[in-house]
Amino acid sequence: MEYSFWGGLMLMVLMADPLGNIPITISCMKSVPNNRRVRVLLRECTIAMGLLLLAMFFGKPFLAAIGLSDAALSIGGSVIVMLMAIRMVFPTKEGVFGDTPGGEPYIVPIAIPAIAGPSTLATIMMLAASQPGRLLEWGAVVVITCAVSFAVLASADWLERHMGSKLTLAFERLTGLLLAMMATQMFLSGLGSYLSSLPRPGL
Repeated sequence: MEYSFWGGLMLMVLMADPLGNIPITISCMKSVPNNRRVRVLLRECTIAMGLLLLAMFFGKPFLAAIGLSDAALSIGGSVIVMLMAIRMVFPTKEGVFGDTPGGEPYIVPIAIPAIAGPSTLATIMMLAASQPGRLLEWGAVVVITCAVSFAVLASADWLERHMGSKLTLAFERLTGLLLAMMATQMFLSGLGSYLSSLPRPGL
């Protein structure tokens, strides 16, 4: 399945789920002084961006080295996305990514897995593997996705106050429904790619 630049960007932003990460961010930032919060979030988003770019550039050689095909990446990624979508549509008290540690966040849980989680890593690897000639575009997708995540998370307190928990939850569930449909398409594309690679009888 081929994605346009805007299609890939929309998919990555939905995977990163900045609105759904607002409760995690607020919980993690409770003990962080107000004058440090923006710097902490900028650091976490930069770390996430670096990890996603590494996955984009070196993910396919790594997968090839361990014998995984593009079809396996697409189908495996669809399973991860579907599990994430289910937890977004039917949230638990631990949130999408489970319990979060106390203190100032460092890498976990904002950079990983809130932004650079299994779903976003699998997605950028899938995009790069399916169309390796467009790495500059996919790199721009990663940068914009992390910039959007930073902008939303830096405004987490304001958004929580003005949107309210019910509206935030509604947006998260809507995002989960969209992700479920995208996961189904990813699975069907991976299955189609696998079936087309099988030897045909009589050939």
